[in-house]
Amino acid sequence: MKPKFSTLIILTLITAALLAPFAVSPIYIPILREQAFDVLYFLQGNLFKQITGYISLVFVIIEMLLVARKRGRGWKIKLSVPGSMQLWRSIHIFLGVGLLAVVLIHTIGVTGINFNAIFLWVFFAVSLSALVGVVAETGVIESSQKRFFPMLTTATTDGKKVSGISKGNMIRGMRAFWLSSHIILVALFSVMLLFHIFLAYYYA
Repeated sequence: MKPKFSTLIILTLITAALLAPFAVSPIYIPILREQAFDVLYFLQGNLFKQITGYISLVFVIIEMLLVARKRGRGWKIKLSVPGSMQLWRSIHIFLGVGLLAVVLIHTIGVTGINFNAIFLWVFFAVSLSALVGVVAETGVIESSQKRFFPMLTTATTDGKKVSGISKGNMIRGMRAFWLSSHIILVALFSVMLLFHIFLAYYYA
């Protein structure tokens, strides 16, 4: 089970829709403050923040477990969980978009200031680096039946020289770039998440 390119495009559009409130929150937050102050007070209250925060944390933990399932062999971690690698990769992608939705509910579209703002932007980078990378990679895989793409390099196939780069090499190059970036951002996000939890309880 692997998401098709068309499915990933739909997920990209959903992601764009989930990110849109963060861009327009300076417009609707003052309106909420003036016309529905009680609602805004509840949404920014400790109870709502704790509930949605815990839900977000559950999503993050599940995502980390999915990563361990996907990369357990390379990390020498043995997890006897049913399902293929493609299945867990697909769940990881869908759950990542779901986490973005939960974060939107948790923050009500407010980016915050100082550390919280940086933390949120790092999370956006984590989500987008993965989604854009997977979309681009899947697009190349499903693009055409051509084994080579026009480039400045030359490859050999069936004893003939073909101008271009092979699909396999292109995918490996793309994956090396976006996956490395994604892993670095995930590591940074994990450290910032622990600090965010500490601050949330320290100032609670």
